[in-house]
Amino acid sequence: MRRGVHNRSNAIKKRLFGKLSIVVIVIVICTGSLFASTKTYYNAAPPAPSKVSVENLWGTATSEGWRPSSAPRSDWPPPPNESNGYLRVRCNGGLNQQRTAICNAVLAARIMNATLVLPELDANSFWHDDSGFQGIYDVDHFVNSLKDDVRIVMSIPEIQKNGKTKKLKAFQIRPPRDAPVSWYTKDALEKMKEHGAIYLTPFSHRLAEEIDIPEYQRLRCRVNYHALRFKPHIMKLSNSIVSNLRTEGHFMAIHLRFEMDMLAFAGCYDIFNPEEQRILKKYRKENFKEKDLKYSERRAIGKCPLTPEEVGLILSSMGFENSTRIYIAAGDLFGGERFMQPFESMFPHLENHKTVDTSGELAESTRGLLGSAVDYMVCLLSDIFMPTYDGPSNFANNLMGHRQYHGFRTTLHPDRKALAPIFIDREKGRTAGFEEAVRRTMLKTNFGGPHKRVPPESFFTNSWPECFCQTDPQNLADRCPPSDTVQIVESQMDSDTTINSDTTQSNMTAVVER
Repeated sequence: MRRGVHNRSNAIKKRLFGKLSIVVIVIVICTGSLFASTKTYYNAAPPAPSKVSVENLWGTATSEGWRPSSAPRSDWPPPPNESNGYLRVRCNGGLNQQRTAICNAVLAARIMNATLVLPELDANSFWHDDSGFQGIYDVDHFVNSLKDDVRIVMSIPEIQKNGKTKKLKAFQIRPPRDAPVSWYTKDALEKMKEHGAIYLTPFSHRLAEEIDIPEYQRLRCRVNYHALRFKPHIMKLSNSIVSNLRTEGHFMAIHLRFEMDMLAFAGCYDIFNPEEQRILKKYRKENFKEKDLKYSERRAIGKCPLTPEEVGLILSSMGFENSTRIYIAAGDLFGGERFMQPFESMFPHLENHKTVDTSGELAESTRGLLGSAVDYMVCLLSDIFMPTYDGPSNFANNLMGHRQYHGFRTTLHPDRKALAPIFIDREKGRTAGFEEAVRRTMLKTNFGGPHKRVPPESFFTNSWPECFCQTDPQNLADRCPPSDTVQIVESQMDSDTTINSDTTQSNMTAVVER
């Protein structure tokens, strides 16, 4: 009797298990179908907000309670009365590569307890500009701003030797690229003590960016964002251009890096005609290392600068109106008008040096250091800044860092790698969901707000958190110093300057002297 009941019980269990198995299988299939049917365009991440508030973008990014501060927060004595010798450097490259080199030169002098000779700016073959440091920057402001950090002189002084007066000759050294602090405290310092002066050339990217000493990093920020101020006539010209741009409200600045040198460097040839390809390949052969670069492969991983049309499509997808006023900071665009025409048809209110500079001062200097300096200031003060190619672009990288330091001003930083397959599909006729995909990609950026610096992002692009502080911090190490000496000194200087009282000029002063 018990055996019969037991057998019937087993039979019931088997039938129930079979039915449950079928139910589970059905649920799994339905769930899989649901996920498949709701999969977003281009296998995107789980659904996220896909709408951009353009009105909010005209403001600043969320600061999360942080503000810029590069004042010392620990024991930082002034330079000793006696230095170990003189440091000369030759800063090569364009204006912004030189700017980085100047920051590193000041830090190197501090590390070695050396007297810094005013940095030399290379009059290179690209710029054809011999303005020098004195022709671009306010030298008195530079020296006075850094008097508590390093000694700076205009030139190596003459010395008395064997009853004769002669100039001290600096021993020339070629520093290793991204040299560590130890190279300066050992190799370079040894030669300085031996010869009395050293000359480091070339001096581009010759000091490691990641240094685990916050006070050293803050010194870089004091140089970059406080001491390096353009000469008054450059500031006046920049102010005039910004004022003209603001007559109709907000304006955006775009660094359109669709230029011959960058296209040749990236190896992006196939969109050009045979003669243009020949020019690009020739330029690459003469200026860069030989590499087998395939356009399709470079394009697919976002290594090509955005075309003007792609820039327009991004802005249009984000919801910017065609009445948006845009300042183009760029040299000569390669390929000319046929590449600009699609962009101009989407956003016809484009401005540049020629259309905004009423003084005519830039007419002959758009490729020189003056033109680059004015472009820098206009992009710095724009409501929105958009670089189209960061890569090795010192201009874009430095500007993103400066705008972050200047109150987290909005930056649209396209992720070219993520956007590449979206644009490639559009070129192949697969346009469904294009704008939605672009918006979702752009919404993943931080828009210039505070974020962790992850290699290969440069310290000069993102000096957070070393050069920032919080007035109400969760971590005491992030607390703002009780007396921000940099801001106190410069606010005093601010009160002595005679400037226009309009909003633009006030912003200009705040950027350079805050």
